Amino acid sequence: MCIRDRVSTQSTGQLTGLMAFVKLVKNKAYFKRYQTKYRRRREGKTDYYARKRLVAQDKNKYNSPKYRFVVRFSNKDITCQVVSSKIVGDVCHTAAYAHELTRYGLPVG
Repeated sequence: MCIRDRVSTQSTGQLTGLMAFVKLVKNKAYFKRYQTKYRRRREGKTDYYARKRLVAQDKNKYNSPKYRFVVRFSNKDITCQVVSSKIVGDVCHTAAYAHELTRYGLPVG
């Protein structure tokens, strides 16, 4: 669709026209009700749908933590962590690093 609805030509060949009416979609009422997403969702770092299913413990297990094994790769090292989650944030219980393997007789790492 053209920007101009009606365009007329004068005898001089110039175009004169009226601008089409464009409805303002994002007005003040829109932004008043707009709710921003979580910061880590906006950054694209956390999928909260998947995290909820990964972290939530069964209700019949009461207050026992649900542990998960997290492996992180960096340019120089590999980190393995045993992590559980609490309300205030995730808790790392123990961690092992690939550069520690030489202490235990493995020549790699």
